[in-house]
Amino acid sequence: MPAMDAASARRALRSLHDFRSGVASVRSWSARRWAVVLLAGGAAALAMGVPTGIVHTSFYTRMTPVTWWDYPVWALSAGLVGLVAATYVRIPGAPAAADRSKRTLGATLLSALAVGCPICNKLVVALIGVSGALGYWAPLQPVLGVFSIGLLLTSLVVRLRGGVTCPTPATRLTGTPGPHRVEH
Repeated sequence: MPAMDAASARRALRSLHDFRSGVASVRSWSARRWAVVLLAGGAAALAMGVPTGIVHTSFYTRMTPVTWWDYPVWALSAGLVGLVAATYVRIPGAPAAADRSKRTLGATLLSALAVGCPICNKLVVALIGVSGALGYWAPLQPVLGVFSIGLLLTSLVVRLRGGVTCPTPATRLTGTPGPHRVEH
């Protein structure tokens, strides 16, 4: 494996620094952002939990029992969706960041497929039958769960890294903070 050149090492260190700064910025989030975390996380938990039978309702009866790993995948996914949603709350005066919400939606759908009843998924049953759903789909569901959590974490990391404020060249020259700072 070739050694990392100096430019790649600087980019990696900068990315790590941006990530750490982004994580540190979470501590200073406003009450409005934390309200979005709770509302979006709760909505995601219901949107994933009701149709998959993790949340017991009269709307749906799950045909296979909920497995032990369904609960952590469901809870982590809902929490990460809430955190990612809060990164979309605009800071007054900051430019709008790029919209990557489709990736988050895709990862959330993967989470729902991961924790869902394998034989209740009509698409899977139509494609490979009930025995295929139990024999092939069910063993893949934990992998989907880990993959979806990885995607949600990646989405959160990208959003946090992009939310770090850094000085513009004018700020570096004048040393005056404030209106010369941009969010990227």
